[in-house]
Amino acid sequence: MPSGKKLHIFRIMEKERYLTIPIAEDLREKMVFVSGARQVGKTTLARKLLPRFFPNFAYFNWDWREDRRKIFKLELPGDAELLVFDEIHKYSGWKNLIKGLYDKHKERYKILVTGSARLDLFRKAGDSLLGRYHFYTLHPFSLAELIGRHNTFKIFEELPIPSENFPDEFAALEQFGGFPEVLLKQDERALRRWHLERLDRLFREDIRDLVAIRDLGNMQILSDLLPERVGSLLSVNALREDLEVSHKAVRSWLDTLEMFYYHFRIYPFHVKNVRSFKKTPKLYLTDWSEVERPEARFENLLAVHFMKFVSFLRENQGYDANVHFLRTSDGKEVDFLISVNNKPWFCVEVKLSDTQPAPALSYFRQRLQIPFCYQVVRTSGVDSIRDDIRILSADRFLAALI
Repeated sequence: MPSGKKLHIFRIMEKERYLTIPIAEDLREKMVFVSGARQVGKTTLARKLLPRFFPNFAYFNWDWREDRRKIFKLELPGDAELLVFDEIHKYSGWKNLIKGLYDKHKERYKILVTGSARLDLFRKAGDSLLGRYHFYTLHPFSLAELIGRHNTFKIFEELPIPSENFPDEFAALEQFGGFPEVLLKQDERALRRWHLERLDRLFREDIRDLVAIRDLGNMQILSDLLPERVGSLLSVNALREDLEVSHKAVRSWLDTLEMFYYHFRIYPFHVKNVRSFKKTPKLYLTDWSEVERPEARFENLLAVHFMKFVSFLRENQGYDANVHFLRTSDGKEVDFLISVNNKPWFCVEVKLSDTQPAPALSYFRQRLQIPFCYQVVRTSGVDSIRDDIRILSADRFLAALI
């Protein structure tokens, strides 16, 4: 990758994240909770990007002893406009503390809470904070964000597909993933080291601090097995047999890893006129650069882009948006379907290079009355329509999302 291209990426990444302005706007009304995977950029967003909207801010990290003391004693700077509490969910009483602080000082302080575990799950216990905050998930860098493209969408209308190609940016994303540190370096050695260090900290710091896991060793082995399962129907029983543990243990470990954004699952779309294949999900990793098989890595990359897309539609726009896959009991399958209010918007079949429309696309388009169907290929510069199916290169298609 040319050094000039790296500099271009650096300028975009340092300017702002896709959630910077939405969060700044929402902070003027309520608290904002931002959750996301470890090292996805939450701290940078809070300490470097948001301050241009709130120059006077105070940052408190629960992992720092002095900050913990200040939080307990509520030693808050009088001249701060914004208070940032990072990883405070590690404190069992964080909800009551934040609730009391907000109720007493909401006219004086804006409050931002960030964490590497899913705050939307941790909020379920204890006193409810409902109505006091907006929630966002910060996802890894996507192609649209990397090239600085800001798209607007009309639900059930066609995506704003650009006419230009972005092969270099797409290649960098596919190879190095969407996490800022390794994406900036674009170095294979740095990527390997980052994988090892990130997983070690995930298990030895984040998970151990918050969840009672007796068999952490087998849970780590489970995480080693998951990249091989990407894009396939997830069999908990097969994992149980490989690990020689109980079905309950595997399900619990999968839920925990998902809570910490190591992976996510998508489920089949159920409607009466299409007999779906049970309720078995597919699994994808938040960091697709861990996946070795090219076809699985490519599919995983698109899955993360779709999760980011529907998360933004839900959390910022208020739509009931979801990502599914389509599969019948006799094996007809399409990789992804985006729905809003349980109505199909567009579906996507993923191919490395095959530009012949997959028959399943036409089948599901007719049966479900799907407005738009795409076949997305890895090859750059592809854009054609056959049988009402748009065959499109990934760099153009992904540039039309969030």
